[in-house]
Amino acid sequence: MAPERNSLTRLVLGKPRDVNDPKIFHRVSLVAFLAWVGLGADGLSSSAYGPDEAFRALGSHRSLAIVLVAMTAITIAVISIAYSNLIQHFPGGGGGYLVATKLLGRKAGVVSGCALLVDYVLTITVSIASACDQVWNFLSPGMARYKVIAEIAVLVFLIVLNLRGVKESVTFLVPIFLVFMGTHVFAILYMFAANATGLPAVFAGAAREFHASAATMGFWPLAFVILRAYSMGGGTYTGIEAVSNGVTMLREPRVKTGKHTMFLMAASLAFTAGGILFGYLLVGARAHEGKTMNWVLFDALFGHWRVGGVAVGTALVLTLLVAEAALLFVGAQTGFLDGPRVLGNMALDSWMPHRFSQLSDRLVTKNGVFLMGLAAIAALLYTRGNITMLVVMYSINVFLTFSLTELGMARHWIVDRHKEPRWKSQLSIHGTGLVMCLTILGITLYEKFAEGGWMTSLVTSATIFVCFLIRRHYESVQRDLKRLDDVLVPVAPIPVAKNAIEALDHKLPTAILTVDRFSGYGIHQILSIHTLFPNYYKNFVFVSVAVVDSGNFKGSDEMGHLEADARQNLEKYVAWCRAQGWNAGYRLAIATEAVEKVVEICKELRQEFPRSVVFSGKLVFEKEEWYHRLLHNETAMAIQRRLQFEGVQAIVLPVRAAV
Repeated sequence: MAPERNSLTRLVLGKPRDVNDPKIFHRVSLVAFLAWVGLGADGLSSSAYGPDEAFRALGSHRSLAIVLVAMTAITIAVISIAYSNLIQHFPGGGGGYLVATKLLGRKAGVVSGCALLVDYVLTITVSIASACDQVWNFLSPGMARYKVIAEIAVLVFLIVLNLRGVKESVTFLVPIFLVFMGTHVFAILYMFAANATGLPAVFAGAAREFHASAATMGFWPLAFVILRAYSMGGGTYTGIEAVSNGVTMLREPRVKTGKHTMFLMAASLAFTAGGILFGYLLVGARAHEGKTMNWVLFDALFGHWRVGGVAVGTALVLTLLVAEAALLFVGAQTGFLDGPRVLGNMALDSWMPHRFSQLSDRLVTKNGVFLMGLAAIAALLYTRGNITMLVVMYSINVFLTFSLTELGMARHWIVDRHKEPRWKSQLSIHGTGLVMCLTILGITLYEKFAEGGWMTSLVTSATIFVCFLIRRHYESVQRDLKRLDDVLVPVAPIPVAKNAIEALDHKLPTAILTVDRFSGYGIHQILSIHTLFPNYYKNFVFVSVAVVDSGNFKGSDEMGHLEADARQNLEKYVAWCRAQGWNAGYRLAIATEAVEKVVEICKELRQEFPRSVVFSGKLVFEKEEWYHRLLHNETAMAIQRRLQFEGVQAIVLPVRAAV
């Protein structure tokens, strides 16, 4: 990388983090409050559009909003308790993807994972589109053509912010979160205080309208109206799953921190969303063209306030809606925090290209951040920021993964009921959650399939199909490599050898091999060197970088296991070579990216062993396809290019794959 480009990158993203720092997890993890900001903001910010969509869906039956308030509070409580239990049973994180995989099987897992990925892309899109809608309440209609451009600009800013790191991105947004909470708690409390005398009339009016509508329409048609509005407000519950998906980024003890975060999120969401929905009813809100329902509510509450001829009420309404817009930008963070983690988990299971599990030197899954951002831009351009269409697309995938999660947990409590004394109470929670989620999913698909539902169904199905193709390719390659293991890896255990690289004669010809695990793939490289250069190399030095990725960056214990496993594999290579009568040693490092660290070690070894050449192995296919570079990293070629530029001889050895 050119010095100028490197300097610019460091300026924008910050200095690399040291994965060997024993306090690194403390430095990058989130306490409950910061997790509430970073992960809970998605759920809380949904109060800007969820109650709005639900209230509009009631049509002329506005008095029945009081029923929706009760249903909203109950739904939030049930789903939050269910996901709090999820944190207890799956403290390693993974959320809906891991639960479906473990409890329902791999196929259900990939469906849930793909639904989550599309969900998190739409989390970003919905949050940003809704935020700009709040701001555009105060702009002239002629400014509407610039809204999508502004949304994309905000998206690019959030991509850069998230590339800096999890804690940095969340800490930056804390003041926004506090302003939202302060202004909205004040507005809701004032709303109830100012309309306290009218509360009995509101309840009486709701009861009269319910009975009158039931007599006119019939009970079941009226029930469907309520269920339809309840389902159209499904966006209110999105984001509740975020904490269980992001457990690994929480401060120890993670389960306790996760449950505390879940409580904060559920309580604040129920208060805010329920309060706003009830407020529509209290002030007699009516939909206005080009205005959000929250603008209608706040304008009715404060728009008439004047002090000395100054319209302070207008300023307060502006503050409330700007705070909502800003929190929606914070809510978009959930897509950038949890989306790449789900992508990384799926990559570790070979459903996605393996490179999506890699961490950057800032300890974020940068490839996932880029993918989430680019996909969100595509969704914004397709929908032109239409919040109604986006919420429909969003809700379908949210409740698909909710349903699979609740189904998996319900099955768990039924299957293990003999081992779990609390199985009845837990089954009732997850069973109720399953019914709620399936109801919202079914009605949303039925009502809105032609208005965006078909697109999210198509995209999710296509993603699932691609995942199966990727998995099939990786399994085929793995079968080929296993054949090498069966032929070349000794059956008998190999005695462990010490490093002893200092004991090697540094003047002799030396082959430096970059390796990963002890396998037929690595032994094939050693034998290829002897075939190409018979009896020339007297020393073999094995170089390995234990790569810290999204699967093992979970705590100091995991890091210790990572290093121990890498060292054991290297010692097996050394022992195997010595068993053949050759001198051998190794070098080991831990890093988030292999190429740069391998190049650094090989340059040092070249100084120690002047007559050395670096060898790396690369899979080659009978017919190269365009997707091979995406699915298989180009580590060997990258190492060769970097070393040759530094004046170090490097050779890439082909290892044939029959795929």
